Amino acid sequence: MTCPHLEYREEGDGREFDTARAYCTITEEFVQPMRADVCNDRYDLDHAAHCEIFREHEGES
Repeated sequence: MTCPHLEYREEGDGREFDTARAYCTITEEFVQPMRADVCNDRYDLDHAAHCEIFREHEGES
């Protein structure tokens, strides 16, 4: 299951992109592709277990 706080946007920061980029609605910024891999639960990763941003937002330590 993909992180509910991940969006893909084709524009932002006053620019338009040819390809949609990963955007974290918690930090309100675009994220690097490796971070998006965690958000998308790729490579046996789980955003709820491996993302410190998600865990802090959800009140987990």
